[in-house]
Amino acid sequence: MIRNLLKITSLIIATVIIFSCAKPSPYTMEELADIQKKVNEFVEVELSTDISHLTDNDKKMLNYLFDAAQIMDNLYWKQAYGNKDELINSIQEPAVREFVKINYGPWERLNNNKPFTKDSTIKPAGANFYPSDMAKEEFETFESADKTSLYTVIRRDENGKLKSVPYHAEYKAEIDKAAELVKKAAELANDEGLKNYLNLRAEALLTDEYLASDMAWMDMKTNSIDFVIGPIENYEDGLYGYKAAYESFILIKDMEWTVKLAKFAALLPELQTKLPVANEYKTEVPGSDSDLGVYDAVYYAGDCNSGSKTIAINLPNDERVHIEKGSRKLQLKNSMNYKFEKILKPISTIVIDESQLQYVKFDAFFENVMFHEVAHGLGIKNTINNKGTVRDALKEKYSGIEEAKADILGLFLVTQLAEMGELGEKDLMDNYVTFLSGIFRSVRFGAASSHGKSNMIQFNYFNEQGAFTRDEVTGKYKVDFEKMTQAVSSLGEKILVIQGNGDYDAASKLVEEMSIIKETLQNDLNKIGEAGIPRDIRFKQGKDVLGII
Repeated sequence: MIRNLLKITSLIIATVIIFSCAKPSPYTMEELADIQKKVNEFVEVELSTDISHLTDNDKKMLNYLFDAAQIMDNLYWKQAYGNKDELINSIQEPAVREFVKINYGPWERLNNNKPFTKDSTIKPAGANFYPSDMAKEEFETFESADKTSLYTVIRRDENGKLKSVPYHAEYKAEIDKAAELVKKAAELANDEGLKNYLNLRAEALLTDEYLASDMAWMDMKTNSIDFVIGPIENYEDGLYGYKAAYESFILIKDMEWTVKLAKFAALLPELQTKLPVANEYKTEVPGSDSDLGVYDAVYYAGDCNSGSKTIAINLPNDERVHIEKGSRKLQLKNSMNYKFEKILKPISTIVIDESQLQYVKFDAFFENVMFHEVAHGLGIKNTINNKGTVRDALKEKYSGIEEAKADILGLFLVTQLAEMGELGEKDLMDNYVTFLSGIFRSVRFGAASSHGKSNMIQFNYFNEQGAFTRDEVTGKYKVDFEKMTQAVSSLGEKILVIQGNGDYDAASKLVEEMSIIKETLQNDLNKIGEAGIPRDIRFKQGKDVLGII
């Protein structure tokens, strides 16, 4: 009895000491409640799938892949913010810590990167890829052969002058370890294509030379496990759009669905000829070795896990690979289904007219996302007037314009395939109404991201063209089939011309004038938020969730 009383007394004293030593929170109760509400807007879902068909070696291999992916997550923190542990440990409020983890930093990604912690300042446009005190003029006069490389960071030397440092040197300790883990995974790979890719990818991490491993990734056809690792997308670099950020996906192939989609890859050259633009803008022939696959994702790390979560992958990004081999379009079915059921369907009941709710369907959502990824590989990669690649010519405007192109041409391709009889019995209203509803889902990510700019360009353009109407009484939207069809073609043409001409000024004008959330739309988005519908998903993921430990 006395012993128990002593234990209780000790606990009470310890609790008093902890609370007396804890710093008073700099946040008001209202501020903490608001941040907790924002955390709750990311509904937690489990990333798992059936792995009973995998071999023992496959399951052992996954252990190494998870560990390598975690390193990519740590590296992305360094690129996007800096010292993760220092930031996390400086925050005592659980809700604030969790929101920092969701955003990979103290800036709210779905709210134009607005700072939300007490000590944070405005997010540097160039994240942590460039010195925070670097002016654009200084960079532009800086003489360096690889300063615009996807795989270098810009730092200052001992004299305060700019220098360009390769990723594999800047992050040597982490990269060496990640490459070692990927090589160990390769030793266990049963599939020869996967084994070859993993070995080449490990070497690529060590050298920042990714072409050979990208080509090998394209050649994989019979793998049941897929693994994306490395510096991939350049969305994080809001200063120039030059620098690629680290990320990783671990994926398990859905064989049944993948077989269903295989036939579309062979149609890519023909689909290129049908694009709604003059012939000089579609002379490039996409590789016919492109691959359409369906996967369940079991791990997201780094860039792809920050803020809103991607539900499809279109890689590699290298234009040389696109021209020679095409690209692989991977649909992440479990993530896609979570977003449709938990977010898009509930949104549609608020914004879509009751007479058109019947057209909101998962199959249409799946097709729209899939052909968005297909459309990335179509169009034009090199300008028609010797301005170099489209990416280089459009600079930081490239990502937003390219995402808008993929969205709008994806919808155009669905229309073309339906007319070709490749989609069976098809009512295009399914795709159009689901697409419109999907804009309301995606635009809640904010207009700061490339995808956000893309969504607003389309919404405002459709509005101007009368592709939909809005009932002033109910606030609900109806698609006009004929005008939507025309708007899809005309916007597709507009974007392809801007890209083909490498017209930076026209791209800037389109983004600046059309990627604005206007008052009526903002009111509709507020109505969605007030209904308690999640903005996006976040993951409970890892080895334990998948059941491999």
